[in-house]
Amino acid sequence: MNRTEKSFELACEIYSEHGVDAVKAIETLKNIPISIHAWQGDDVVGFENFETALTGGCQVTGNYPGRARNSEELRQDLDVAMKLIPGTKRVCLQGHEVDCMLPGVDRDAFTIENFSGWLGWAKEKKIGMDIAPAFYSHPKLDHGLTLSHPDPEIRKFWINHGKSIRRIGAEFGKELGTPAVCNFWAPDGFKDIPADRFTPRKRLSDSLDEIFAEKIDEKYLIDAVESKLFGIGVESCTIGSNDFYLMYAARNNKMICFDSGHFHPTESIADKISAVMAQQGRILLHVSRGVRWDSDHVILLNDELLSIAREAAVYGYLDKISICLDYFDARINRIAAWVAGTRNMQKALLIALLEPMALACEEENKWNFSARLARLEEIKTLPWGLVWNYYCEQQGLPDDYSFMREVETYEQNVLFKRG
Repeated sequence: MNRTEKSFELACEIYSEHGVDAVKAIETLKNIPISIHAWQGDDVVGFENFETALTGGCQVTGNYPGRARNSEELRQDLDVAMKLIPGTKRVCLQGHEVDCMLPGVDRDAFTIENFSGWLGWAKEKKIGMDIAPAFYSHPKLDHGLTLSHPDPEIRKFWINHGKSIRRIGAEFGKELGTPAVCNFWAPDGFKDIPADRFTPRKRLSDSLDEIFAEKIDEKYLIDAVESKLFGIGVESCTIGSNDFYLMYAARNNKMICFDSGHFHPTESIADKISAVMAQQGRILLHVSRGVRWDSDHVILLNDELLSIAREAAVYGYLDKISICLDYFDARINRIAAWVAGTRNMQKALLIALLEPMALACEEENKWNFSARLARLEEIKTLPWGLVWNYYCEQQGLPDDYSFMREVETYEQNVLFKRG
């Protein structure tokens, strides 16, 4: 028995004293799928044939060498990252991360043929795929508007893009045997105070209705809609606000997406999870880290992430919550960002699964708030790190710093040679 195994045995004893089965916790963690966001690897640029500046509120800072320039390189990078991440993985694409472009075919007419390499790769890896339309970085993003644009022809282009991506997602779901989550976020809004907020929101609602008119079995595809407080260029009014999408999701039985970087910096999405689960019963989490007005920093194991994981895990509805990551940082090695961020999400979930919340709830139900406070503070010092180290070793993976050796070797042999 090595040191990690001995430490895990001791941790199991300590957790057992608190009524927690550490072995069960890691078995649960192993089966929680995390959808890894492919766009961290190509700086949200995509692989279309035209050159367009990154627009629509998206901004990636930095120029670290080795950005994936095509889908083959992106899959190669994801292979390296996924080898260093424990547990069950999925991959989520944006609608412009095509495997190939076809003559005369723009985003409004994409089919599974444009993503054939992704489908073959996912089959080989035995993983699920998720996808999202890309309503940004395109000449038809006009005056910051897409699905809410007053021009019906521009609106029609984006409506057809949404329809095509749903069909592609459904093909992923059919071929891979697990439903694809198709998440809709549009950057529509105004930099300054608009005279009319109602009409663009009505157009957005009507556009979404048209996109979702085609009925697709949820065993193949699950639709989600995502709000934002504001973005770059839409500081004064976001058409798809939280209020808009909460109502739309409830009215149309769509999954609501909460992005942890899309709200006010002091506003936690953790409190929103139980509010939705008590009524609608399913959520897509886009886990990111907001800093001031920017929404997409690499996630850290901080209080906000722990709160999100605790709310997701403690009530026993993890099977009704889909977890996808959403951050991008081109100042650092992109593979290291994937690995560190995904591991942090998994560590937060493990901590939540190991917490003796039943005891804290019991004290709360007796109105003993002093004992509840003491219990919740005691939880913070329990040896979850010993359980995490065992979990990684059990799957043949390096610890939380040693993985950098493999990342740096790949960086020297592959990334730095891309130019």
